[in-house]
Amino acid sequence: MSFRVQFRGGMRFAKSPELYEIAHVVEHLSFGANAKYKDEQEYEADFTKNGAYHNAWTSDFSVCYETECADFEWERILKLKEVAICAPRFNEEELKAEKGNVRAELTGYQNDYARVLWPRLQVALGEEVPNLRERLKTLPNIELKDIREHYRRTHTAKNMRFIVAGRLTGRKRKIIRKLENWDLKPGHHFKIPVDDLHAAEPVLIRRKDASNITFGFSFVTKRKLSLGEMYAMYCLNHILNGTMNSRIFGQARKRGLVYSIGSSVNAGMRATSWDFDGEVNVESAEDLFKLIQAELVKVLNGEISEKELAAAKSYTRGRFQMGAQTVSQISDFYAESYFLDGAYEPYAEIPALISHIEKQDLIDLAREFASSGIKALVAVGSVEKAVVTNLGAYLNV
Repeated sequence: MSFRVQFRGGMRFAKSPELYEIAHVVEHLSFGANAKYKDEQEYEADFTKNGAYHNAWTSDFSVCYETECADFEWERILKLKEVAICAPRFNEEELKAEKGNVRAELTGYQNDYARVLWPRLQVALGEEVPNLRERLKTLPNIELKDIREHYRRTHTAKNMRFIVAGRLTGRKRKIIRKLENWDLKPGHHFKIPVDDLHAAEPVLIRRKDASNITFGFSFVTKRKLSLGEMYAMYCLNHILNGTMNSRIFGQARKRGLVYSIGSSVNAGMRATSWDFDGEVNVESAEDLFKLIQAELVKVLNGEISEKELAAAKSYTRGRFQMGAQTVSQISDFYAESYFLDGAYEPYAEIPALISHIEKQDLIDLAREFASSGIKALVAVGSVEKAVVTNLGAYLNV
């Protein structure tokens, strides 16, 4: 069985910017002392004794608690999950420890250039998020009273959403009843903030020890794509970067320009981004970006063959079917849209949806992203700013 319980209570819902990291600390404290167990070690020992697994994560908008367990112990595990979420006993000792653990986590992220550049790209596009160093500076401001306030405000019945996957026959209503009867205050469902997105000049994050260029760039359209449009973009990303015979990644590997480059599409409440990322040696960077530009221009000019489209649809259909081998994967399918805006995407209809994708869908979507006027490039490296500015010019398609 797989259980996911999500609250719209991530970092952007801190009561002040000086406490930005508070949701992350609350998440770290989520499996600590509670009404039944004196500390995390005691809770963990009981929770995992039959192989069950739990984790939690925090984003700008969400705190999500995830659990997988054997079918035979689902009721026991759901009860333990309830105790942890509904009856935490926050204390100074665990707060001090978890602030230290969060500090170590964020400090480690500063050595991961991808984690360094994406928050900076968000800022460049107009999102109100701090960078890693700014997040670290908020940790000393967080006190026990702030933890309790954030928890009480965000962990409420109306602010909770859940997804359960597994054998539900004969137990579905029972599970829903249990979850809906958790001892949480009514509260309200928070609204996601809307940022004023805009284009940005290329940004360089200078790191003297960087031996190559780690980059990410995004094109943004100011609307949430439909499910059919998302799958059309999955097909386009496959054509461009999916495998060794793809247009950008495949050609770049064949020419020895880059070890890895990828692209993805990510939908928000009122905007969708088309994101590219990779690492490239300085001497190969311009040739790689020339290749990216050339292949994007071809797509914008309608140069996609029916053979390419058929192959992309076949691959997408196969990957979709392979993505339902475990209860966790099934939960993954529903989580993004449901936790974002309550949308329920019917699993059984996806193969037919993929089959109806047409070449013009890919072309029209690519043109929409490219013509939106909202784009940004961020690179981490030891190069001069002029190098990154030059690379950014190739994204004017």
